[in-house]
Amino acid sequence: MANLSNRQRVVITGLGVVSPLGNTLADLTQNVFSGVSGIGRLNTPFVDELNCKIAAQAQFDPAEHFTKHTYSMLDRTSQMALHSSLEAIKDASLVIDEHLKPRMGIFLGTGMGGAHSIEEGYVRLYKEGASRLKPFTVLMSMNNAAASAVAIEHQLTGPNQTFSTACSSSAVAIGEATRLIRHGYVDVMLAGGSEALLTLGSIKAWEALRTLAEEDTDDLSASCKPFSVDRTGLVLGEGAAMLVLESYEYAVARGAKIYAEVVGYGAANDCNHITQPSVTGQSATMQAALKDSGLAAEAIQYINTHGTGTKLNDVTETNAIKKVFGAHAYDLSVSSTKSMHGHLMGAAGALETIITTMALQNNQLPPTINLKHPDPECDLDYVPNIAKKLANFEYAMSNSFAFGGTGAALILKKIN
Repeated sequence: MANLSNRQRVVITGLGVVSPLGNTLADLTQNVFSGVSGIGRLNTPFVDELNCKIAAQAQFDPAEHFTKHTYSMLDRTSQMALHSSLEAIKDASLVIDEHLKPRMGIFLGTGMGGAHSIEEGYVRLYKEGASRLKPFTVLMSMNNAAASAVAIEHQLTGPNQTFSTACSSSAVAIGEATRLIRHGYVDVMLAGGSEALLTLGSIKAWEALRTLAEEDTDDLSASCKPFSVDRTGLVLGEGAAMLVLESYEYAVARGAKIYAEVVGYGAANDCNHITQPSVTGQSATMQAALKDSGLAAEAIQYINTHGTGTKLNDVTETNAIKKVFGAHAYDLSVSSTKSMHGHLMGAAGALETIITTMALQNNQLPPTINLKHPDPECDLDYVPNIAKKLANFEYAMSNSFAFGGTGAALILKKIN
């Protein structure tokens, strides 16, 4: 068991999102627990050049939120990160004064950073024959651009770091931010992720990897089918999610509302294969989170799974859960909300942590939609198709696993 006696408690006090299921916390929550799909035909000029024409797009227009001077110097990844940070701080009713600025920072996760800016540069050079690029191309496309934009906006002079561990990036960012607060380096952190990969080049690269879902010919919105025997792959999504994390002491002193407490964080690398997950690595991640929390496995009541909808991942994660939780695995409820919002890559872990937080708040479990034909190898309770209530709901886990092998798991506790 972890030594919990000499560390600060860490709580969640603010939440902000840009997502395929809405750009406010209220819309996201309503749609997730109603089983609404944000997946559909990709609305871009280049869609007919693609084999895979479906995605989970965020309906986000930066012109509605920022001046042209601001958004024209930011890649879409940074635009969404900045907006979600503003929403999270507003939700937390947090005043960032001169005392707080050096005691607050940002940890942000992203898989590919400014993909839109990189693609625009290639188009200008190789398709349009331009001899020069926009002066801000480097500054818009670098991986730490989003975190830097957020830090500058809020004048945060505390730690500013970007984590890039593919699909687990933002879960790692939240976990590492939690550690900073626990040990007294800061009082408050913004932590989360942002990703905007819906460009021609990015999607073509994913097509080549052959992991994208086939279109459901009867219903495009049902194309992502985690844990279903007829699942065919993942659906790319875009968006951003940001959490305000605070020491419990700081939050109570300022009278903040508290959504949940982060009681456990674990990270591990499976060192198996660059794309193929392993039961050993995924189980080690969950076990590390449990050890960090000081909880017995039987305390966990719900897991928001990584649940991508690929053949290999869903069986691997199911077996890893069984390895960690034993007989209790069959008492757990687990679900994949990627069935609704797609895979936000570097932002996925943060969005799913927010959804897990709202599950605790509402005593309700989000469903895995499109689960009409369960895979016999996936034999847990995946909350099929319809959300369900859970009485005495206190502890939940959120899993994030990634190409490259880095996994992260977060354990949240409801604050009554």
